[in-house]
Amino acid sequence: MATEQYIWRHDRVCAELHFNIFKEIGVKLDNKWYDHVPKSVETSDEGKVTILWNQEVQTNRTIGNNKPDIIICDDKQGTCILIDAAIPGDRNVIKREVEKILKYKDLTREIQLTWNVKAKIIPVITGASGTISKSLGHYLSNILGQHEIKEVQKTAILSTAHKLREMLM
Repeated sequence: MATEQYIWRHDRVCAELHFNIFKEIGVKLDNKWYDHVPKSVETSDEGKVTILWNQEVQTNRTIGNNKPDIIICDDKQGTCILIDAAIPGDRNVIKREVEKILKYKDLTREIQLTWNVKAKIIPVITGASGTISKSLGHYLSNILGQHEIKEVQKTAILSTAHKLREMLM
């Protein structure tokens, strides 16, 4: 698949996560997640939770990997969650999960020091045909909102099938 197809498939999975996070914090949305177009920055009605979509994080030090897919900053709880998703080939799911954690290790540390919050990275990795790691359920449970493994898998699989169908026709 071409790069833009990979990005489209990746963004569909992220949009589903983003939609469910927004529902949890009470932001008014469309009825269906697949109609949801994420905004760069959104704040909850009370102003306690800020969600960043595909935004670079400004830090005091230069950090190469500073643009996770979704950032959830909860001022009330003093936490910052960095979510980064990927849909690799099925045999690379575990490898990609470890890569994501290591990739954002420095950014997580810098956010903790600069913003004075507890920060963590949550990799959301689903293989192109739905393969997942044993820890995906645990990771999804740490994200605001109701996230189901089967829904993330379904989005990845259907997005893969959609793009393959486009390429073959």
